[in-house]
Amino acid sequence: MKLTLDDLKPGIECLVKKLNAKDKLGQRLMDMGVYPGLRLKVVRNAPLEDPMELELDGFYVSLRHEEAKYVEVERV
Repeated sequence: MKLTLDDLKPGIECLVKKLNAKDKLGQRLMDMGVYPGLRLKVVRNAPLEDPMELELDGFYVSLRHEEAKYVEVERV
C-alpha cells in the first residue's frame, strides 16, 4: 500500500519518495520545495483538517489534503 502525505498525522517525519502530480500542481509542489528525497515533518492540521502545515528545510508551508495525496512518502 502506498503511503501519501495526506495520510500522516501531526508530529510524524517522513521522506518524500515520489511526486505523482503532473502539470501545474507538480510544478507548484516543486516550487514550494517538495521534491523526492526531501525530509519533512507534519506540524499540524487546521481545526477542520485542511490545510496541513509542514516543516521542510527549516521553513513552514501549508498544503491542502487534496494536493498532499499526490506526494508519496516513507515514514522515518
